[in-house]
This record gives sequence, C-alpha cells and structure tokens, in this order.
Amino acid sequence: MLVMKSEESLDKTNNYKFRKPAILMLIFVIAGIYGWCYEFVFYYFNGGMKEFYMQGGNFLPWINIYAFGALLFLLFAGPFKKYPWAVILIVAVVSGTFEYLSGWAIYKIGNGLRYWDYSKEILNFGNINGFVCLRSVLVFVFSGLLLIYAVFPLLDLISKKANSKIFVTVSCLLLVIFLADEVYNFLASHVFGWVNAITVYESMGLKYMNY
Repeated sequence: MLVMKSEESLDKTNNYKFRKPAILMLIFVIAGIYGWCYEFVFYYFNGGMKEFYMQGGNFLPWINIYAFGALLFLLFAGPFKKYPWAVILIVAVVSGTFEYLSGWAIYKIGNGLRYWDYSKEILNFGNINGFVCLRSVLVFVFSGLLLIYAVFPLLDLISKKANSKIFVTVSCLLLVIFLADEVYNFLASHVFGWVNAITVYESMGLKYMNY
C-alpha cells in the first residue's frame, strides 16, 4: 500500500508538472488551425464568394500569428478571467497592438511585403494603414473569450481525465509536426530556395490572396 500511494503521489506530481505546458502546446496548435479556418472562410466572402483562397504559408492548415496571439491572450488576460469586461478590454488592446506591430514589422523588414491589407478588404471600418481594423479586433476579442472561458477549461478537464503520459506525448508530437512544417517553409521560402507550400499549392491550381 505504501508503494502504491507513493506511485500515485509521483504520478500526480508529474501530471501537475507537465500538464500545463502540454495544454499550452495544444492551444498553440489549435489556435493556428482556428485562424486558418477563419481566414479560409472569410476570404471566400471577401473574394465575392466565387472561389476559395488558401491562407498561410504551410502545408498544414495553420497560421502562426493566431497561435502566438492565443498565448498572449492567456498571458495577459488569463489572470483576469473572473472579470469578463477586463478580459475583453485586455484582449482588444493586446490583439490590436500585436497585429499592428506584426504587420508593420513585416512591411518594413520585407521592403513593402504585406501578408494582409485590411484597406483592400470588406468590413474594414477603422482600419489603420491596413494593418489592423475594428473587425479584426472584434474577431480576436470573440476568439479570446472562447479561448479563456471554453477551450482552456475544456483542455484542462481533458488533461485531468486522460493518462498524463499520453496527453503530454500527443501534445508534444502535434507541436513538433506543425513547427517542423513552419520551419521548413520559412527556410524554403527565405533561405535555401527549396519548393515551399505556396509553390506546391499554386501548381495544383489553388489561389492565394495577393496584396
């Protein structure tokens, strides 16, 4: 019995130690997929509902800015989850600032390169230099609320019910797969001149938004 209690205690300790990082890994992956799905649907309507456009620069349906944004929401707004209005305000400020600075940095470093331009899109009220607009902030606010009050608690519950080793292993594996895709396409596009996801998908007849 003493051995059994010791093993149970050790398992709980390990579960507590690794469960939270594993949840964050899953959120990083899920948020990137969520962002890809949102943009895939939005740009269908933005393009006049005539054809679908691929988004992101990876083989897998994942966009990194949404993944990093989700972690920022948890970091800055998560501690205030007891106060929904504070969460709304913090997510709005964080998302607007993060999106604007990201777009501006890409534009400056890439000599005019734009991955998005709200000035050329529908529902772009309040857009600032095409890098951020009210619609994008509202979408991020909704997404932040969904993340903090639904997704994170659900994953936390699942992690407590599931086998800790399996949960952590699956989380790590998914993160490695998506990051490997991201790293490969970054190197392929900007460093080595390899065939990247955009080139492959365009060769298949799929289209991307061009700014």
